[in-house]
Amino acid sequence: MLGNQPIRPVARDLDRRWISDDYFDLIVWYEPGGGIHGFQLCYDKSGHERALTWTLEGGFKHTAIDSGETNPNANRTPILVADGAFPAAQVRGEFMARGKLLPSEIRDLVLGKIEEYKLTITTPF
Repeated sequence: MLGNQPIRPVARDLDRRWISDDYFDLIVWYEPGGGIHGFQLCYDKSGHERALTWTLEGGFKHTAIDSGETNPNANRTPILVADGAFPAAQVRGEFMARGKLLPSEIRDLVLGKIEEYKLTITTPF
């Protein structure tokens, strides 16, 4: 279950809140004035982990997370790589079930952006 976590200052970067459970990692970045700058919702952590990222200036990005862990004796840094379709209905359902304890400003923003992203990838230009 995703729950409220404190906002933490990060030197030379935006303050952030990191919220996690066994399915999601949600990182929320904050503007200096306290408004939300963006978020990264990493999902399906124990399966094929991917991330939906949205920021004010960058818009949307959907990526897979390559853990880089091919050797159990090496600890490599995960990287984001291009990925295909976003399972919006599945992610939205999991987020609604697991995010009930989140502040409404975060929960509503993430759910709204999931819907917005779904529309941008299904609407022909």
